[in-house]
Amino acid sequence: MSLLRDTLFIPILALTPKSHLKNHNFHAKKRTPIPRFPLFSQKKVLSCNLKVVKGVRFDGPVIDANELEDGELEVETCVTRTLPPALTLEHGLQSIREAVEELKLNPPLSSSGVLRFQVAVPPNAKALNWFCSQPEPSGVFPLFFLSKEMNNPTCKSLYLNTARGVFGIGAAVYFTNSSSALAELSSIKRYLSNDSNYMSAYGFVDINFNTELSSMKHESGSFYFFIPQIELDEHKDISILVATLAWCDSCFCTFEQAIHSYGSAHYQASSFLPTTERSHSECIRAAIRKLNVVEDKTLQMVCMDALSFGPRDVGVYPMELNGAPSFKQFCFKFSPTIAVTCNMLDHTREMTYSIQDCPNINAVWASLIVEECSCLGLTYFCIAPGSRSSPLALAASSHPLVTCISCYDERSLAFHAIGYARGSRKAAVIITTSGTAVSNLLPAVVEASQDFVPLLVLSADRPSELQDCGANQSINQVNHFGSFVRFFFSLPAPTDEIPARMVLTTLDSAVHWATSSPVGPVHINCSFREPLDYSPKSWKSSCLEGLDTWMTNAEPFTKYILVQHSYLCNNGAHGQMAEVLEKIRKVNKGLLLIGAICTEDDIWAVLLLAKNLQWPVVADILSGLRLRKFLSSFPEVEESVFFVDYLDHALLSDSVRDWVQFDVIVQIGSRITSKHISQMLEKCFLCSYILVDNHPCRHDPSHFVTHRIESSAVEFANILLKAQFPHKSSQWHGYLQALNMMVGQEISFQVCAEHALSEPYIAHAISGALSSENALFIGNSMVIRDADMYGRNWASDNHSATDMMLKTELPCKWISVAGNRGASGIDGLLSTAIGFAVGCNKRVLCVVGDISFLHDTNALAVLKQRMLRKPMTIVVVNNRGGAIFSLLPVADRTEPGVLNQYFYTSHNISVHKLCEAHGVKHLEVKTKMELHDALFSSQQGDTDCIIEVESSIDANATFHSYLRKFASQAADHALGIISKLYLPESMSLGCYYCRIHSMSYSLYRIPLCAPPTSSVFDHENMRFYREGFILSLTLEDGSIGYGEVAPLEISHEDLLDVEEQLCFLFHAMKGAKINYFLPMLKSSFSSWIRKNLGIPVCSLFPSVRCGLEMAILNAIAVSQGLSLLNILHPPREKEENSERLSSVRICALLDSSGTPEEVSRIAVDLVEEGFTAIKIKVARRADPVEDAAIIQEIRKKVGCHIELRVDANRKWTYDQAIQFGFLVKDCNLQYIEEPVQDEDDIIRYCEETGLPVALDETIDNCPENPLDMLSEYSHRRIVALVIKPTVVGGFEKTAMIAQWAHRQGKMAVVSAAFESGLALSTYILFSCYLEMQNADACKLMNNKLAPSVAHGLGTYRWLDEDLTNDLLGIGRNPCTGFVEASVADATRLLHKFQINHNVISRTFDGEEVLRYQLALDSYDFSCSINVREIGQRIDGRTIVFLHGFLGTNEEWDPITHAISGSARCVSVDLPGHGVTRMKNHDDNKAAKQPTLSIEIVADLLLKLIEHITSGKVTLVGYSMGARIALYMALKFSDKVEGAVILSGSPGLEDTVARKIRRAKDDSRARSLVTHGLPLFLNNWYSGSLWKSLRSQPNFDQIVDRRSLHDDVRGLARVLSDLSPGRQPSLWEDLKHCKVPLTLVVGEKDEKFKRVAQKMWHEIGHGRTTDRDDPVSKLHDMVVVPNCGHAVHLENPLPIVRLVRQFMNRLCSQFQ
Repeated sequence: MSLLRDTLFIPILALTPKSHLKNHNFHAKKRTPIPRFPLFSQKKVLSCNLKVVKGVRFDGPVIDANELEDGELEVETCVTRTLPPALTLEHGLQSIREAVEELKLNPPLSSSGVLRFQVAVPPNAKALNWFCSQPEPSGVFPLFFLSKEMNNPTCKSLYLNTARGVFGIGAAVYFTNSSSALAELSSIKRYLSNDSNYMSAYGFVDINFNTELSSMKHESGSFYFFIPQIELDEHKDISILVATLAWCDSCFCTFEQAIHSYGSAHYQASSFLPTTERSHSECIRAAIRKLNVVEDKTLQMVCMDALSFGPRDVGVYPMELNGAPSFKQFCFKFSPTIAVTCNMLDHTREMTYSIQDCPNINAVWASLIVEECSCLGLTYFCIAPGSRSSPLALAASSHPLVTCISCYDERSLAFHAIGYARGSRKAAVIITTSGTAVSNLLPAVVEASQDFVPLLVLSADRPSELQDCGANQSINQVNHFGSFVRFFFSLPAPTDEIPARMVLTTLDSAVHWATSSPVGPVHINCSFREPLDYSPKSWKSSCLEGLDTWMTNAEPFTKYILVQHSYLCNNGAHGQMAEVLEKIRKVNKGLLLIGAICTEDDIWAVLLLAKNLQWPVVADILSGLRLRKFLSSFPEVEESVFFVDYLDHALLSDSVRDWVQFDVIVQIGSRITSKHISQMLEKCFLCSYILVDNHPCRHDPSHFVTHRIESSAVEFANILLKAQFPHKSSQWHGYLQALNMMVGQEISFQVCAEHALSEPYIAHAISGALSSENALFIGNSMVIRDADMYGRNWASDNHSATDMMLKTELPCKWISVAGNRGASGIDGLLSTAIGFAVGCNKRVLCVVGDISFLHDTNALAVLKQRMLRKPMTIVVVNNRGGAIFSLLPVADRTEPGVLNQYFYTSHNISVHKLCEAHGVKHLEVKTKMELHDALFSSQQGDTDCIIEVESSIDANATFHSYLRKFASQAADHALGIISKLYLPESMSLGCYYCRIHSMSYSLYRIPLCAPPTSSVFDHENMRFYREGFILSLTLEDGSIGYGEVAPLEISHEDLLDVEEQLCFLFHAMKGAKINYFLPMLKSSFSSWIRKNLGIPVCSLFPSVRCGLEMAILNAIAVSQGLSLLNILHPPREKEENSERLSSVRICALLDSSGTPEEVSRIAVDLVEEGFTAIKIKVARRADPVEDAAIIQEIRKKVGCHIELRVDANRKWTYDQAIQFGFLVKDCNLQYIEEPVQDEDDIIRYCEETGLPVALDETIDNCPENPLDMLSEYSHRRIVALVIKPTVVGGFEKTAMIAQWAHRQGKMAVVSAAFESGLALSTYILFSCYLEMQNADACKLMNNKLAPSVAHGLGTYRWLDEDLTNDLLGIGRNPCTGFVEASVADATRLLHKFQINHNVISRTFDGEEVLRYQLALDSYDFSCSINVREIGQRIDGRTIVFLHGFLGTNEEWDPITHAISGSARCVSVDLPGHGVTRMKNHDDNKAAKQPTLSIEIVADLLLKLIEHITSGKVTLVGYSMGARIALYMALKFSDKVEGAVILSGSPGLEDTVARKIRRAKDDSRARSLVTHGLPLFLNNWYSGSLWKSLRSQPNFDQIVDRRSLHDDVRGLARVLSDLSPGRQPSLWEDLKHCKVPLTLVVGEKDEKFKRVAQKMWHEIGHGRTTDRDDPVSKLHDMVVVPNCGHAVHLENPLPIVRLVRQFMNRLCSQFQ
């Protein structure tokens, strides 16, 4: 029947709110602290007569704009407090309870409020179980469960796999627009507002819930929504437990009453927690059966994700309920007698069929077995066809709650059952006929036994009279699986002489064994006599005696009760656990090793434990944490959990194996995939080795476990977390982190740099294709090892609110991973993966090898059935055989023919044809791009897909060998660098090396003896200069490192741009920590810049980053008394001095201006001077024929032994380049550098001419990770890459580009850009380092080492004078006769560098910041404004900086320091902020808070401007400061020359929108005063506007700085009085703007981008005056990349540049 046909009366008390005035001055009554007493008693909770306040009523959540036009509006801001993640749901409840108890001791003083406590708890689904665990005589309502399953949810789906949803109890807040008379007495509309993103209201649409009459009925347009008092909201990778308190004195719901009401809900919820996972399913079915529930499938439950006033402030957009997500599976209890449900009832009680109606005794027993399985929660049946098993198959297929799947192959079917059990953590039931059909289950039974997977095997059998007599299809099935099953029982043939209870108790016992530790398979052999179908045959119903109760409920006949022994955990510090805790407490070098973990709760516990211990963590591929997704956009700077992902390959190094020693190892989860890790553990046998797993079996193949703890990860973590071990940081910890980073970066580089699609790259790419919606099933043999070794971690693209909630506590989320590692066979893997997809209810990505795939092709028949699961993607790595044998010793000692036939089992079977035969989608990929495209399309599709990836056994073996060698070399390199740095043993600060004490820079101007070849000069006899900056970096030990910042005129930098960034660095770098990662040049500088400077790496100009890296590297070298070369490439112990390069060849540079004879004569002179390589600049002439003639003449004069290079600098068209190329084809050029204008023509040019080509300008603007871009230029005729460190952006990027070039067999040529001897000396050492790196790589790959490269450092010949008076050390080597650069001389120059002050124009070593207070008056209002001033008064240029709400003038410091060289910069603390003071003139008004407005603030600032300057100023304002700046620009054009508006708005145009915003900001202001600044900040920055800011590595420091305001009440007053809802709208004024404006927004700030675009339209197209006037032309709009709303904090350097450029435009226009 329909629920709503009749009116239902529901006993619920709701009180109507009265009108009240808002507390504008924040005066609140004093509240007496609530005494600390038990919140409630059990008797009160369970009493149906208990009078419980059911919540505070609000209007909404739908807003009717028409209703708001008249009447008053009040808003209550919900304040959320986030507690640290809890180990369990029970711990989460306890955490909330303690927070509430703390609140009771210091209750809020406000008369109303909504306060939420939220805590992250393990994500394993518990909401439904918690709902079902609640007592029938519940005393708290409403009570509900809401399933989040959106795809046709059914009753079956609840039992088949995990059902995530929401559990709620009680109502803290409710909303209704029903026509209740009491509800309409109030003329004030009261709404609830929430600044965060994770608050939901639940309820129903088109329902009139009358609180006065306690009735509910259909009424179109009505709704009822509420916010639970206790709520568990389950997301894909996190569950959030929330408690909500709401009170309102005027609604007769005081804070004390709210506490008491919440207490009732909390007590009941915590007293009836979810049952254990083992009894989860039977609890659900039994509980739902007991409900007095009405089924109504027409009703839908609605969830409103956010209670707010609409997505936009510009205009009013009502929230439409019909757009909110609705759900079709729920159970909602309004009262003890009235409840409604949808798609949750099983209807088994309504079946006409019953046990008594069974036609024969076989059917009776089979039905009892199936029904009892259902009661036990076993509802997934895997049925193999057969006659003898017919009774079981018929009973299972007819049961309404049972899901059946079939397959003709028993082996595939059994492995499918294993997969389901792995995914769902529930046993599957296998039904098979007699004979060898049972034997076919053995491989799966072995796997289940070895890996502790629950499984119930029901094998049909002949009766005893047909045994051992030659009966057809009859074998001995007694104890058929031997010791591999936990329990065996052979049922007699069904008979009514045996009580049917025996069948039930047998099944109950078997399932108990299957699900008790050690979990595993059980076997019940079921004999059947004929008839095997439903043919009638009489039987006595007396055999059913004693089953009456069982038939009327949904519970098992025999309940096995596991008494929880949690008390052991609480007292675990005694006895043997005390010994374990003491060893952990005293640890010096601990390791947390995470093996295979099956449950999400255990993974959650391990993460919390890892964060608490602060030990290095090695995570196995099956732990779910190896392929984790980082919540931060910058995972490389996260430190809360230290994962060592590449220890396996680091251990390939002999030195690392000798160095790595642990004194305590804690392993959670038994199985470890890595062979090298296991071997390392054996070497650490003297340490304490603690193995934790929840079974009693021995998993200790090396026999070195000293402590074996039988416990779940949750129980073990609970003990250790309570012990609260002190954090220990050490040098060794930092060393291990550096080692891991170095090896990881090397592996990642080699995998990505390999042009061909390799098997390690497959593992690399698959990692990136996974999301929280996915699970991974990984096959055995090579694929699981590759995933373990080469799988990659990624930053999560979707930073949801839940992600941000966890970010400060847990750095990552995991990916569910499963595999068959019990016996580690290759059979049944595909079948297991399909079952896993059914059980885990996620999109499964399966990776298997081709032999594994062929071994289980019958699984394709199961795949095609697609029952109750999401689409799958199956990746088949097809190398035409068993590739793993190629990596084993047998491959080195066996003939290829024997290997192919007996080990590789090579084949030519078509995977495509197999897929086609089964009707399964097939994709074949051969390249990296095709693989990415196939993974993306398959993950987005709604059909199963098999991706076949072609590979080669030999190529795979070779590449794996290279990877091992390179990883070992990288590990040796890392240890070498670390060992060369002298670090006192007392220093125990992880990776920290030293701090930067100070920085200065000087502008130099070096005379040149000739014009640079990069420029064109028309005048003769003029002087030429090279200008740049020398950067001096002083460490705290007094060591000084120098770097050179020399921007090229051909790049998009100039000296002003560069100096602004140097000024920024001067301010930002003081006190910054330097770690010993930096000389490794493996993304170390990128991470350091992001973390320590807080800016996007790409925002630094390339020349600035180059100079910065140069200074830091030189400072470290000087500090250690070592050569820079030895810092970058430490000498190995056995390396002879003769093996290290002592010099670098130099390539001469030659301008081609002149006749062929003249130019060739100069070339001959260079050869005689000792140069062996010459680069000639061409394309300076109109006709390439002339250039060709010069090259021909040079080659003729210098001979064939000289290397000739040609550089066209991209100046030729394609046709011109072709013409030149064919003319010089016989000149034996080493390469032509950048021959064509269009980089897309380079490959075509190579193929058409066959000439060698080099890249230069093409790589100048390469991204931070250039490998993807470089992969486009792997063509064999591209023979060299010419790299200018000052242009590409430093040594780290240069090293990566050079390494890629060497990996491809190309030359890497370091080229100078006419820098001084400082940079040239550094380039000499760096070039030598690259040469040695290449030599090492060639040795590893058994490649012939090419002759050393002549590097492009010949620009030293242009220096007429140098930065230093010391000799550069470039000249003719007396031993070789060639012009070379000496490594020793370069080292000496850098260590004893003395500046030649004759070339220094000026030096900057700091600028004083002027701080003062300025007293100002306006409209009976006084304000003492805090002012900071820096910069010189240049041409009257003055910039005034205005911060946003919660900011201070100090947040502008990095920007004002950078701009101070161009203008006078003044920043102020706006009223209410920082240390600015506000007061009234009139003493009689002293008790009254001063009233602000944007007009008053503007007037104060106008007086400040008049005080500091007589001229005009430029305003730079952010957010609130931007609104003020815009107001002043539009109203005071006589004092404002221009304005830069950062993330600003002209206000709100719509009247209703203004009213709403006023009410919201008033409520926020009250909340700020009531709850304090820290809690307000947490809530303020949890909003969607700050999503980008939250992802910044320095976000916590930004928030901390905002907690230092002196006057919180003044801050609240500003929030209220300067609300956009109170300021006048400036949209119309924009059309008449007389002041130039630059509108600036972050690219990630979608809201303010829309506002800025509208503003741009108004000032650009809405003007009524002449649109061609000078002001209109000066308007600009800039979208700043890599940032969101807080653009000046997230990416400040572009702001520096655009402000200066704006000032320059103003000056040039108005002068």
